[in-house]
Amino acid sequence: MGKERPFDLGLTFADVLLAPGYSDVIPNDTNIDSKFSRNINLFLPIVSSPMDTVTEDEMAIAVALQGGLGIIHKNLSIEDQATQVRKVKRFESVLIPDPITVVASVTIREVEELMKYHNISGVPVVDNKGQLKGIITKSDLIFEDDKNKKVKEVMTVRGKLITGKKGVSIEQVKELFRKHKFEKLPLVNKNDKLVGLITLRDILKRKEFPRANIDKEGRLYCGAAVGISDDTPERARELLSAGVDCLVVDTAHAHTKKVFDITKMLRKICDRDLVVGNIVTGEAAKDLLKFNVDAVKVGVGPGSICTTRVISGIGVPQLTAIRNVAEAVKGKVPIIADGGITFSGDITKALAGGADSVMIGGLLAGSDEAPGDSILLEGRRFKVYRGMGSVDAMEAGSKDRYFQTGKLVPEGVVSRVPYKGPVSEVLFQLEGGLRSGMGYVGACSLQELKKKAKFIQVTNAGLTESHPHDIKIIKEPPNYEIIN
Repeated sequence: MGKERPFDLGLTFADVLLAPGYSDVIPNDTNIDSKFSRNINLFLPIVSSPMDTVTEDEMAIAVALQGGLGIIHKNLSIEDQATQVRKVKRFESVLIPDPITVVASVTIREVEELMKYHNISGVPVVDNKGQLKGIITKSDLIFEDDKNKKVKEVMTVRGKLITGKKGVSIEQVKELFRKHKFEKLPLVNKNDKLVGLITLRDILKRKEFPRANIDKEGRLYCGAAVGISDDTPERARELLSAGVDCLVVDTAHAHTKKVFDITKMLRKICDRDLVVGNIVTGEAAKDLLKFNVDAVKVGVGPGSICTTRVISGIGVPQLTAIRNVAEAVKGKVPIIADGGITFSGDITKALAGGADSVMIGGLLAGSDEAPGDSILLEGRRFKVYRGMGSVDAMEAGSKDRYFQTGKLVPEGVVSRVPYKGPVSEVLFQLEGGLRSGMGYVGACSLQELKKKAKFIQVTNAGLTESHPHDIKIIKEPPNYEIIN
């Protein structure tokens, strides 16, 4: 048989620890700024996964407000996915350049439905040429019982409105709000055509969330997933029209001709950042760089709800996969570690191993902002969390992620995760664990963390020793969940 070929060693997060070093670093003083892709920065290196039980508009908004980024899943119609992107982009903006408007002839009922759908408290009223005629807000509607009344009967008319010109400073806007006690400032040009809207709510949001991850126009960053199906070009164009900041080609195996062809097509029509995944080898990374991608996504089978490795026999343990890609990319584009994060310490290990951000599903799925209702079981609250390779998710639209048609061979399961409350609390604990790890290493930035990181491989006994052992936990802390 000849000389036996040795097997490569594959390690994941639980197989290693980071050795502590001399440190004069205070965890709260560490700098965790990073990059998601070439042109999108992160103040928190955490990205919510494009899964249909994890990220829709509410999650994307909440994560971006904390400095991270949300990627809207694609198990939606093209119109619905684009609408969710618009909701994120409209949520926070010092200047709303294309505000939602109505004409004076619509009814109060129609306006109220519009406000409820977009979660807004007022709408400028324009004519068919876009000229400002007035504004209607919830305060105008409080005592209106006749829902068939026309907007023109109850709106605040143009002559009584305070307006501004495009380019007005924030300080000038604040002074107008203070002086006149209103909450919305329509912006018009010299022809009285509506060109934008500034709201008091958005200015207050900026003060409340100083680390919000925003674009140059003050809007929250938002990404969206696309697949490799026939509707991908149409979906991509609609998402770009909705204002999405990045498209994420989300497949289980990106090192394929089909994905390369989709990437080439998208690169021609996409003037925003283009991210492609998933991969686990240096060869795949080098091939994707030839298509001028703006980031690569790493991970085949590490997710808690993924069965790809046991069903197909394929995969690379996640830490080894990250290091494979990092060695090949050599810093040319950011690396997103997708999956396998069980505890906050895994984030530290992933970033130390070469990733620039981590993509998380299960740890966020139990939060208020995750899609789906909570369920009560044996006195505890849970939320459903399913793999995009599960039969349920595939039937809802994700089967192209696994290159499947017709009868399905699932590569994921449907599960439940404990209810965790607001996602901001989950992110606070994850961020705290990362900062703590950086303090132990003596790294004041993520770049320094990569340079100073010294990994130690541990045995099963060492892993057991790492967790609470030989005791019975009677009160769970907010950042540690017992693994069954």
